[in-house]
Amino acid sequence: MNQNPYLNLSDKKILIAGAGVTGIASARALVKRGVEVLLVDEKKIENSEFKIAQIADVDVSTFDALLISPGWREDHPLVVAAREKKIAIINEIDLAWSLKPASQKWLGLTGTNGKTSTVELTAHMIRTGGHSAIACGNVGTTVIEAVESPEKYEFLVLELSSFQLHWLQDSDFIAGAILNIAEDHLDWHGTFDAYAAAKISLLDKSTTAILNGDDSGIVTRANHWLGRKVFFSLDTPAPGEIGIVEELLIDRAFVADPMEASMFCELSEVTPTVPHNVANALAAAGLARVIGIEHEKIREAIKSFVPGRHRIETVLAKDEITWINDSKATNPHAAAASIMSALSVIWIAGGLAKGATMGELVMRAKGRLRTAILIGEDRELIANELRTHAPEVEIVFIDSPADYVKGSASNSLMESVVEAARARAKSGDTVLLAPACASMDQFLSYADRGDRFASAVKKVVNNEE
Repeated sequence: MNQNPYLNLSDKKILIAGAGVTGIASARALVKRGVEVLLVDEKKIENSEFKIAQIADVDVSTFDALLISPGWREDHPLVVAAREKKIAIINEIDLAWSLKPASQKWLGLTGTNGKTSTVELTAHMIRTGGHSAIACGNVGTTVIEAVESPEKYEFLVLELSSFQLHWLQDSDFIAGAILNIAEDHLDWHGTFDAYAAAKISLLDKSTTAILNGDDSGIVTRANHWLGRKVFFSLDTPAPGEIGIVEELLIDRAFVADPMEASMFCELSEVTPTVPHNVANALAAAGLARVIGIEHEKIREAIKSFVPGRHRIETVLAKDEITWINDSKATNPHAAAASIMSALSVIWIAGGLAKGATMGELVMRAKGRLRTAILIGEDRELIANELRTHAPEVEIVFIDSPADYVKGSASNSLMESVVEAARARAKSGDTVLLAPACASMDQFLSYADRGDRFASAVKKVVNNEE
């Protein structure tokens, strides 16, 4: 192999681990360049445009490189075998980096929560400022697809998961942002420190860092890094920072005189105006300022931005009760932020905890909770913490009805959940789907979970068919 495994790809034979969205997109890009590829997956996948082998049938030593999809772990037998045979292990993002136009610039963003909305807002700011840009990576469009696009984007704004960062080696970013770090994916990383280290590793690939100054874990872990650090905060910014002054989002970092300040926008222009969403807007504004987007254009973008679905999405407001779909809140940190944005909450939660603990969430949010309606495989984790730290909060378990099957036409599970919430909700309450867990035990995805909740609310509460 060459020292750079991305050089002279046309004479290589590459095994692609994972035949999902990332693997297929990578295979298309490689085949177009004359590379011989074979995909391998743990699941049986039919009707694919590529041949997909079973792991037991593959000898990794017959390949020049193993291209790894993000969710595959270091201890997977295929990865272990590649390491033992000294086969190069590459990844989709670095492959895209090796193929991108020289003029294209990348911005990276990670965090436990808020990534998707923030990269989408950042890309919107850049486009509003007159440049071509796309949000890609963990957000839906793969990085290799964005690089291969006939649009020839000037800027890519990459949403980077901890899995992607774990495998990343060669890519560079003119700026990287870290929104927050809280317990998540411990079942994959093993420890919180390993998970946090993956997130913080973005700094080593960035020239400028936009960092959450309100997150002590980020501040402490970023101490070693000697690049330019710009902190954002919900407090008054010091010179060189961005933050809040009264009802304004303020820039004291990207200004000619750090003793002066420029305004990004008014607080009320951030929608929804809840603390974590305001923090995300500051992070996006910081990334946009790194590449010179004007303050007026940033304000215009914030005012016109429409957040994606399943993120603090109001489904219905009726009889002074608000029904909110925040199915994207798939971990305790996200759920806590969502609960704290309301005063009196009927909380719908549960699913797959992914190794996360629920005690800190319950202790932080207990003053806002009236009832917890719990579903899913790990609901007892939440119930136990409620019994310990918030015994005054009513706990309601909803089992899957006999006719409910994941992905089926029946929506009886969510209809039962909404019935239970309707029976308990009163004027001034927010009924909030913020599960603090992944969805795959009972739903196809967080989007499927959110769609089913919205559908059930409209049917059960608003009598829509």
